[in-house]
Order: sequence, then structure tokens, then C-alpha cells
Amino acid sequence: MTETLHTRTLIVGSGPAGYTAAVYAARAMLKPVLVQGIQPGGQLTITTEVENWPGDEVVMGPDLMERMERHAASVGVRVESDHIVEVDLRSPPFAVYGDSGCRYSCDSLILATGAQANWLGLPSEEKFKGHGVSACATCDGFFFRGCDVIVVGGGNTAVEESLFLTNFAEKVTLVHRRDQLRAEMILQERLFSNSKISTLWDHELVEVLGTSNPKSVTGAHVRHKLTGTITKLNCSGIFIAIGHSPASQLVADQLEMLPGGYVAVDPGTTRTSIPGVFAAGDLIDSIYRQAVTSAGSGCMAALDAEKFLSSQA
Repeated sequence: MTETLHTRTLIVGSGPAGYTAAVYAARAMLKPVLVQGIQPGGQLTITTEVENWPGDEVVMGPDLMERMERHAASVGVRVESDHIVEVDLRSPPFAVYGDSGCRYSCDSLILATGAQANWLGLPSEEKFKGHGVSACATCDGFFFRGCDVIVVGGGNTAVEESLFLTNFAEKVTLVHRRDQLRAEMILQERLFSNSKISTLWDHELVEVLGTSNPKSVTGAHVRHKLTGTITKLNCSGIFIAIGHSPASQLVADQLEMLPGGYVAVDPGTTRTSIPGVFAAGDLIDSIYRQAVTSAGSGCMAALDAEKFLSSQA
């Protein structure tokens, strides 16, 4: 028989937005339940040094998320290790189904499912995923000690991945399709001053090269955006760092959406197109996408949920 767990406020997601919402909801005596998802702690668990979290000059991403989880638990949040696979928002109480078989019922729902890595969509990229192609330097950098690697991208993620990989790799080549980076200037300064990193401007990755038995990466073909010239680069690993997309698939056909897959909310609030359903963090933010702004919107979501529940009493 399927177990049903009812709560006044259910929070789906366990990044800064989710945990902050949980803390505020617990302090409002809403007895919240938080479902962690497939990646407990969110994107910060695959980040190394975080230097822009207020109060910490430097903090490791996984450590920060462990602290948030402990904080939530200390104020009475019930944390469930489950992954949500279906949501029914047709009428309250809303029904939410976990991969564990548990059915969650809630009077208000806070969606904080974050974002997931983008990929280029190349057949060869798909072929070598997990065998030399990765979207997480923190997860896989250790396996490329003394090797030459490629990082694809030009934003903060690409630069941070490149810098991190210098702890292991012999050489890092950053391949960017434009002639300048989009990353913060302080990160660019660190990148350009690192002797292990070289930048290949105006190029795009068009094919991952490798062996089939055993499956491993041996190089890549990159194409010059202006001339079309194809160049072969030798490498043992390729890291795709071209950003993330909001993880909104669960509700894309039930809530009003914005371009890019972001959930639409009323300006200045976290209220979605369905009363009682709120969204926070990277799920709604196409501009800032920072841990601190995600935490702030998580606070807003809990306060919005409390106000909504009070109006229903």
C-alpha cells in the first residue's frame, strides 16, 4: 500500500533556496517536509571553493550545504531522501509522488528544484559521457592527473572548472566560441595568470575523439567559427561548462512558463500561476543565478506560503 505523508508545506529541492525556505517555514510553525531530490544539496555539492557566501571568506560547497541541512533539521524540518517523479497541481491538497513510492500531500508547495548542466548535443559527446567527457570538474578532475584536458565554455562555470582542473591536469585548454569571456573579471585575471591554462578563441567543439575498447577520450576536433578550419587537439578529458537549465520538467505542463524553461512568478513574489504553489531559486532566476539570491528567494517563498495558508484558515 502506498504511504501518504501530508504536510502544510512541502519543499521540493535541497539547494540554498530549498533549505532557506525550509528554515523559514519551520520558524513559522508550518512543520515543513523537504524532499532532497536526486542530488542532495544541489549544484553547490559539486563546487569547490565558494568565495562569495556572506560570512565565509572561503567555504567548500559541500560543507556549506551540509551546514544548511543541519540547520534545517535543528529547527524541526523533516528531510526526506527521495526523488520526486510526478506532481499533480489540479487542486489542493496537491499530490506529489516520490520515486520511493511515497505519496506526499500538501496544502502549499515550494518548488526549488534548481538547474541541471547543459550539453552540446553531439553524438560523440553522448558516446563518451562518463568515459572522458564530463560536466563536473569537481567530480571527475582527480581522474585526469598529469593529463591534458579541454574545457568548453566562456562563463564563470568554465573559468572555475579550468582553474580547478589545474590542481590535477598537466595542461588545460579553454575552448570558447567568442573572442572574449563572460566570466567575472576577478576570475578572468586568475585564468590568464595561470601558466597551465591556454585559451583557444573563436572555436567550437564539433567532435569528441576516442577509442571504443576500452572506451576513452583521446582528443577532439574543434572548428574555427570564422574560417571553418578544423583543428585536432589531443587530450584525455573534455569538460563541458556551458551553463545550466532550470529543472522545470515536472511542472512545465501545469504552470505558466517563461522562455528558457523558467517558471513564471508574479513580480516581486514567488507566487506561480496556481495559488498555493511557489517557486524559488534557479527555477525562476535567469539573470543572477547565485547561491545568495537563491537563498533570498527561498525566504520569500516561505513567507509567501505562510501568508497564503493564513488566508485559507
